[in-house]
Amino acid sequence: MAEQDNNLGTNGEDKLRGEKYFNDTGLWGFIHRSFTKSMGYTDDDLKKPVIGICNTFSELNKCHSHFRELTEYVKRGVWQAGGLPMEFPTISIGEPYVKPTTMLLRNLMAMDTEEMVKAHPIDGVVLIGGCDKTVPAQLMAAVSANIPAIVLTGGPMLNGKLNGQTLGACTDCYQFTLEHKAGNITDEQLTVAENAICRSDGHCMVMGTASTMAAIAEALGMALPGCAAIPAPDSRRRHMSEQTGKQIVELVRRNIRPRDIITQESLDNAIRVTMACAGSTNAIIHLVAIAGRLGYRLPLERFDEISATTPFILNVRPSGKYQMEEFFEAGGVPSLMKEIEPLLNGDCLTVTGQSVTENLRGVLVPDRELIYPLEQPIAPQGGIAVLRGNLAPNGALIKQTAVSPHLKKHRGRAVVFESPADLNARIDDPNLDVDENSVLVLKNAGPKGAPAMPEIGQIPIPQKLLKRGVRDMVRISDARISGTSYGTLIVHVAPEAAIGGPLGLVRNGDDIELDIDMRKLELHVDEETLRERKAEWQAPTPAYDRGYGLLFLERVLQADEGCDFDFLLPPELRK
Repeated sequence: MAEQDNNLGTNGEDKLRGEKYFNDTGLWGFIHRSFTKSMGYTDDDLKKPVIGICNTFSELNKCHSHFRELTEYVKRGVWQAGGLPMEFPTISIGEPYVKPTTMLLRNLMAMDTEEMVKAHPIDGVVLIGGCDKTVPAQLMAAVSANIPAIVLTGGPMLNGKLNGQTLGACTDCYQFTLEHKAGNITDEQLTVAENAICRSDGHCMVMGTASTMAAIAEALGMALPGCAAIPAPDSRRRHMSEQTGKQIVELVRRNIRPRDIITQESLDNAIRVTMACAGSTNAIIHLVAIAGRLGYRLPLERFDEISATTPFILNVRPSGKYQMEEFFEAGGVPSLMKEIEPLLNGDCLTVTGQSVTENLRGVLVPDRELIYPLEQPIAPQGGIAVLRGNLAPNGALIKQTAVSPHLKKHRGRAVVFESPADLNARIDDPNLDVDENSVLVLKNAGPKGAPAMPEIGQIPIPQKLLKRGVRDMVRISDARISGTSYGTLIVHVAPEAAIGGPLGLVRNGDDIELDIDMRKLELHVDEETLRERKAEWQAPTPAYDRGYGLLFLERVLQADEGCDFDFLLPPELRK
């Protein structure tokens, strides 16, 4: 931290970190200058603020396939503003590719980014991300490293198109594969759909986790207004990249750092934006982790309090009709924030150097079909509800805006799967004792159990029920779901089954009650029976016995605590 505190900017008494590296008159100054000049930089270049550009381009990350181009526009902006841009890589995490789950690597990416930022002579950093775990990892790193930083997201894909229908990844990925499984579309039709759904660079174009985290970066004040919704191929994404390059130099000059911007008040703003747009349940884990890096415990109750007082107003899939392309045309996050401005903390500082209120001055809300009025919302409460009860003493989440109305209050008998492997083996067994009123329960899919809490909480509807026309059921797990998912999906059950949480004690035939309005999730089994089951319970065999996987299992926190590593929190928050 002492080294970070010396980065005072041009208005401080001390020099920038880059100046210290390049102005040193001794051996190391000679080496720094000599090696840097060998790459084509000049003495004049070495007098400028050094701006690191964290480029997470990877051919194994489709959402970041266009980042080489964006980086060049960022560099243009940095040069124009009088800075010295220097690009560097970190690991890049792509949702469609990484197994067993990207959540295994979010903390590793945060560590990689933090250490790269702290180890090099950079005065400010542009964090270029987009896919689900990359933006939260970069925000976690930014808070911990705490040098001037700004986020540039890569933007959503253009809408998919097929036979006059608008398609969205991955909401329609589920839809097409589900109907294929039900026998309603052929192999050939499925191939046509998969060729049509992703037709440009960019991340998922519905309000999934990538779009939600891009909106959160704006709501926190860490990205320039309007950044989140610009489609990846749109020329205005390039303009935003150049402007971001310019602005990071200004942040260095004014010595504005992430901890000046990310505060308890701006976290509340981010939660409000998440609830107003029915954002991804994954955002809860990431916001808790970001808050933890600040030394702030962000309880699930705070999310529920804000959800209860924040109307759902954004008509975007999977909880609405439109997609990110139309959201951009309707003004994007600035217009959404303008509509909920009375609910926001307007004094929060942002990377513009101005407050939220100043940024929103003059912003219009041009499309009431897409952004509903605060007084006439789509729904009176936000998209995510926090459930509690003896099945989830530390909480569970449900995206209430994506739930089938007839299942918002439900009671049914449990059909239990002991693990993801058990689920895969038996879910389509024609002899499975299940009907449309059953409650599907998946155990051992949490942070330590699966491992690393994969997005498998959208438990498939059994094939025999699909063929009868069933399209939604109550489903409960300690796993996560994609932000593009829909249905009555209860996830993030804490504590998880693998560490002895009550979910691990559920058996076939148990009576389970869900009441979203009452925020209730109850297992109707008497306490004595549960004690007997607990005495018989055995922990599953750990998935790893060496390496990073073992480190993850030993040090990861539970879902309600953000799934960060305990040793990455400030000392005052460590158990």
